[in-house]
Formats: sequence, structure tokens, C-alpha cells
Amino acid sequence: MPKLSNKGKVMPSSPIRKLVPFAENAKAKGTTVYHLNIGQPDIETPELVLEELQNIDRKVIEYSHSAGFISYRKGLADYYKNIGIPLNPEKEIMVTTGGSEALIFAFQCCFEPGDEIIIPEPFYANYNGFATSCGIKVVSVTAKIENGFALPPIAELEAKITSKTKGILICNPGNPTGYLYKKSEMNALKKIVKKHDLFLFADEVYREFCYDGSEHHSAMKLSEIENNVVLIDSVSKRYSMCGARVGALISKNHDFMEMALKFGQARLSPPTLGQIAGEAALKTPPSYFSEVIDEYVERRDIVVDGLNKIEGVICPKPQGAFYAIAQLPIKDADHFCQWILESFDYNGTTVMMAPASGFYANSKIKNQVRIAYVLKKDLLEKAVLCIEKALDVYQKSF
Repeated sequence: MPKLSNKGKVMPSSPIRKLVPFAENAKAKGTTVYHLNIGQPDIETPELVLEELQNIDRKVIEYSHSAGFISYRKGLADYYKNIGIPLNPEKEIMVTTGGSEALIFAFQCCFEPGDEIIIPEPFYANYNGFATSCGIKVVSVTAKIENGFALPPIAELEAKITSKTKGILICNPGNPTGYLYKKSEMNALKKIVKKHDLFLFADEVYREFCYDGSEHHSAMKLSEIENNVVLIDSVSKRYSMCGARVGALISKNHDFMEMALKFGQARLSPPTLGQIAGEAALKTPPSYFSEVIDEYVERRDIVVDGLNKIEGVICPKPQGAFYAIAQLPIKDADHFCQWILESFDYNGTTVMMAPASGFYANSKIKNQVRIAYVLKKDLLEKAVLCIEKALDVYQKSF
């Protein structure tokens, strides 16, 4: 038998999806599973997007330009202009197959195999997979649950910089923590990026979802490092259309964008149907986001306040996105998350969560879970109660 690659052997499994077989088995037994493991909102996609797809007047679903349809790129440029980020749609925006492809293209342009990227942890688990596929070493700096997962001290980040360090990656607001970076934290990152001439990759796909009057500070607005900043964006969460698989790669660095386009040409083009949906979504009225934000705040409060009432649970209140990290009074969250699916139910229900160990690169933290509060409020209330009952049984059994 031919030998498979070492890269494939070290490719990490998704902590978000690896427990799917246990959830499927629970459902087969008649148990209702509340899915808090994955960021798949049940918020409805804007109606105007669905209408556009249902009324497509085309005889051929053709390729687009490798950078995406120019009409869509111009629409995106208008969107960014409205939030204070002026962009040239022909030179500074590239449409991608989801934010995932945007980040992979960025890594391929900016790193040689063996180079290093610094990422505050816990971080979106697939960053590990993207880095592995590009031959990059992830160097993590651990954020603390005690201060809500704020940016680690800048001295800790700087201490990790070596001759192989080429960039820093942040997610703002954060997945899996929901943390929203303050302006002072963004300026601290700017100083270290400028000092060491690094790339700053900013994953801002949850930009619209900021709570309690908090303001989002985009990396694209940082002066003096315009050629260092690479923005990753996506329609998936903004318009609740994860399956469209359309994102964007954005930078003022024209040399970088020209190189990224070569990778785009190698994969031909981003999805035509997804771009049609994405372009239609740009017409979504502000009222849509106001309603969605209000809904997420209520869902957040149900989950976070409910979890913090359980003895021994610590769960900081997120200021953005729709995730929270909870520290549970147990030793092994991986075991607990499998056990609750495999061996527990409360009134015929159980909960699927993502063990947070998969969101850390080097930390030995084992007692945390990531929860996505993407279900309706009544279901979230039942899910929190189920977790409380499960913890009580689990602690007495293990």
C-alpha cells in the first residue's frame, strides 16, 4: 500500500465535529440533542437573499473572475466604505470560498514551510488545520479566563518572536471566547507589528455582533501598518448563510493581493451561486442586524447567567460573536462531552458541546468547553438545565 503523508497524519481532528458519531447514536436511541457545539445559527437568512436565489435568471452557472464578480467586489467596497474602510474593489478585495480559503491563501502568500505565526489562545480550532496544511508552526500565547480572555500582555507576545516569526493572527470578536479587543489592545498590536515588520491577520467575520454598547475596532483602521494588515471576512455568520461558502481576502498591500490572485486562479473561481447570494445580502437593511443583535444578547444572558449559577462553573460574559468558554468543575472536558452524549439524558434530552482543549495549541487546560448560543431561547434554557443535571451525576460518578 502506498505511504500516506506525514502532514495528513498530524492534521488535527475538529473538536467541533469529532463527537458527531456519539450525537448520532444518541438521536438513534430517541434522545433529543441540543447542539451547542457548532456556530450554525438558527437565525433566518435575509429573505431578499432567498428570493434572489429562487429567481435566478441565468441559462448557465458560469465561472466568475478569479477574484470574484466585479459587481460583488464593488458592492463589498461600498459596504466597507460605510464602516470607514475605503477600498479599491479591483486591487484590494478578492472573493474567496469562505473565510477559510481566504486565510489559507494568506498563509500561502506570507509564509515559507517552517515559519511561525503567533496566535492568542484559545483560538478557532481550524487555524491549527490551516497552519498544518501550509507547513506553518503555531506559537500560542495563552489568554486567561480570569480576565475574560483579554489580549495577553504584549511583552508575552513579543517574547515569542523569533527569526522565523512572520505574523500574528487575531479573531475579533473572538471565536471561541466572544472577546472583543479594545482600542488600546489593537494599538498595542500595531506597535509590535510595526516594530518587527510582521503581518497582522485579522479575522473579523463576527464584526456586526458587538454587545452592550461596545465598539468594534478593525485592524484595517490602524495607521502606519496598512501594508502589514490582511483582513479575513465572510458572509457565513453575518447573514446566517454558512452554506454559501463565500468570504473575502482584503489588504492594502497590492503585492500581496497580486500574489493571492495567483492562488485564486489556480482554483479557478469562487462559487457563482454563493456570490449571487452574497451580493444580494449587501442590501440587507440595518433593522435585520438590530433584531439579530438583540436576540443574541438575550441568548447570551440565558446561557452565561445560567451557567454561572451552577456551583463551580466560571463563564465570562462575551462582548461579541455568539460563543462562550465555560470552565466546569471537572478534570477532563473531552471525557465529559463524550459521556453526556453517550451515557446521560435528562427527560430524554442531552447536550453536545465542543471540548475547549481543541482550541488551545500548547496549553494543558482540560476543564473548559466552548458553547455556541445559536439555539432558540427556550431550548437554551433546557440545555443549561441539562448541563447542570449532568454535572451533578458526573461529579458523583468520576
